[in-house]
Amino acid sequence: MSELFPSISTIKFEGPTSDNPLAFKYYDPSKHKDGLRFAMAFWHTMCAGGADPFGVVTAERPWDNVSDPMEVARMRMRGIFELTEKLSIPFFCFHDRDIAPEGVTLRETDKKLDEIVAVAKDCMKNSPTKLLWGTANCFSHPRYMHGAGTSPEPKVFAYAAAQIKKALEVTKELGGQNYVFWGGREGYETLLNTNMKLEQENMAKLLHLAVDYAKEIGFTGQFLIEPKPKEPTKHQYDFDAATCYGFLKEFDLLPYFKLNIETNHATLAQHTGQHELRFARDHGILGSVDANQGDEMLGWDTDQFPTNLYVSTLMMYEVHKNGGLHSGGLNFDAKVRRGSYKVEDLAIAHVAGMDGFARGSDVAQRLIADKALDKYVEERYAGWEKGLGASIRSGKESFKSLEAAMLDAPTAKASDFGLQSGRQEYLESVVNRYL
Repeated sequence: MSELFPSISTIKFEGPTSDNPLAFKYYDPSKHKDGLRFAMAFWHTMCAGGADPFGVVTAERPWDNVSDPMEVARMRMRGIFELTEKLSIPFFCFHDRDIAPEGVTLRETDKKLDEIVAVAKDCMKNSPTKLLWGTANCFSHPRYMHGAGTSPEPKVFAYAAAQIKKALEVTKELGGQNYVFWGGREGYETLLNTNMKLEQENMAKLLHLAVDYAKEIGFTGQFLIEPKPKEPTKHQYDFDAATCYGFLKEFDLLPYFKLNIETNHATLAQHTGQHELRFARDHGILGSVDANQGDEMLGWDTDQFPTNLYVSTLMMYEVHKNGGLHSGGLNFDAKVRRGSYKVEDLAIAHVAGMDGFARGSDVAQRLIADKALDKYVEERYAGWEKGLGASIRSGKESFKSLEAAMLDAPTAKASDFGLQSGRQEYLESVVNRYL
């Protein structure tokens, strides 16, 4: 079968001195492939065309002059296998509506989806590329304008359940290692017309139904929830990692779900990607990562390719502290900029992101091995391991005993309390030195 992207050759590792835009400088497939578990996002790489509210599609793609939507879908599916293989990316991810168009009825839609899944299975016979995760697009169609699992209309809930059922089946059929829920419309625009309690109870019901059906069909992949605070909805119930944890705990879903953390979503929640990963790691719910970055000058989800080495290093610091991502991975939920319209730009952008995370991964592992940051954290909290600190932690102290310990103690200066310098600037310089 002829190539769809003949201008893109297999990307080789040439090392940091190379100036070839279509070569890896830090990502060495023989060294990093298994540990980093990169994935290509079908929706951005195959479907995004550069359109925005102020302009039409700019991207030039092999299927531009193909009028049959199903033939376009077939070409795109073959295309993602071609690109992942040329880039040594071991996985891809998709929404159901990315890979196949909707029909007039759900039955017709499912039939179209099955046809494209058959194309994917055929591609997989001779390809190393696997499915990291699948999901259902329960946010784009007008039926989901008021939410899917949180819709005020039971028929919409039922349709979403049927759509997720099919997406779960397809994910299992393609050997998907995870299944993601992203609640883009699961929230509200105004509380004046919203029953928040009912909506969240219904969302929990939908997730429990998914858990039950996964058991029924033998899907053993990891369920993931992807936090995002806003956009497209004003307020979304999966606001950030901490909010998701509280929701999962309240509705007895913690045994079944972990989180898929996206860098740009963290930014929108006024967090860093490292913060979200740290919270998830500390609570045992770090599952996977959508690797991208946002523009701090802009207040929306720009989904840019990750090129900030400082950010990627500190994110990989948390990933390695987590013992890796296990069944998860680093999915490039990122799209080339509107002006980067050539097919070669798709490869160049992925190369940049892969190099950035490979470099960040190597630096993070050195930071951990050298205890370059850990030793200062241990020193800062050493007081809790002995004396008064250990007594408080063990539950031996009361308000009265703590008052007695403080009544006549000198307390005029910070040093009287044993406080050390936070050394923030120095520690930031340590990270810079390793970079």
